Amino acid sequence: MNVVIMGCGRVGAQLAALLEEEGHKVTIMDREPDSFRRLPPNFQGRALVGDGTDEDYLKRAGIEEADAFVAVTQGDNRNVMAAQIAKHIFNVPKVVCRIYDPLREELYHTLGLETISPTTVAAKLLRDVLID
Repeated sequence: MNVVIMGCGRVGAQLAALLEEEGHKVTIMDREPDSFRRLPPNFQGRALVGDGTDEDYLKRAGIEEADAFVAVTQGDNRNVMAAQIAKHIFNVPKVVCRIYDPLREELYHTLGLETISPTTVAAKLLRDVLID
């Protein structure tokens, strides 16, 4: 699978490393060049400095050949904007974006976006630990 990841924070870097270990082609992009230090030293994927809400940078990242796009920056608005561009302009088959605000999740679903809210996931896991 050919995957483009926007955001090289802890989650993006770990996801990139996991996917690459499994043999997938990975391009990870971030606006901050310093963020790529989170990638393992043996990372063989492509690291690209750029903004995933900019169509030109997405093209440089290979979005036109991507099987999947993941938006995991710190900003919900940037993530949803990039996800919409990937899905509706470049027709990427699998698009997922992280959102912190669970109240927005339903709205994003109406836009046809697949989302993961770490806030909701963590709350459910904590509840399960407490109740068990």
